[in-house]
Amino acid sequence: MSVLPIRKFGDEELRRRTEPVTSFDASLQKLIDDMVDTMHAAPGIGLAANQIGVSKRVAVIDLSVGKRPGELHVLVNPQIDAVEGKMTEDEGCLSVPDFTETLVRPERVHVRFLDRNGEPREMWGEGLMARAMSHEIDHLDGQLFVDRLRGFKRDRIVRKIQKLAKAGMW
Repeated sequence: MSVLPIRKFGDEELRRRTEPVTSFDASLQKLIDDMVDTMHAAPGIGLAANQIGVSKRVAVIDLSVGKRPGELHVLVNPQIDAVEGKMTEDEGCLSVPDFTETLVRPERVHVRFLDRNGEPREMWGEGLMARAMSHEIDHLDGQLFVDRLRGFKRDRIVRKIQKLAKAGMW
């Protein structure tokens, strides 16, 4: 298992829709294990495969950041079936480090997916889990949380990142 570099805002891989997983082989299992190690090391509560440069429809979520092993969720080919309510909270991203912004997301999200062994699963996420599921599925669709911001909020983050990149700090 390995901790891999996380792609940052500006990397084109983050803008591409990922490819569905069709084979549940040893390479997929290694990818999932590497993703979990990378997410926990960051530390973060979620990671999508394209954040480490792999165009596969795989996301991992662990709200405990590795503290409670039973809380790790592996979502392969996830799809949101239903959403309920709205919540407004600060959100950040491992691909946009050191930036957070207030964002509206669904309060509850129902997702259908395959587990790491290819078995069909479904679950409702509420609160932070709903936010994490929505956020990671956005990644798999080639979107970042800053894409959901408008006007001054989005412009401010983009300008700061451009300044950091120009100074060689991004």
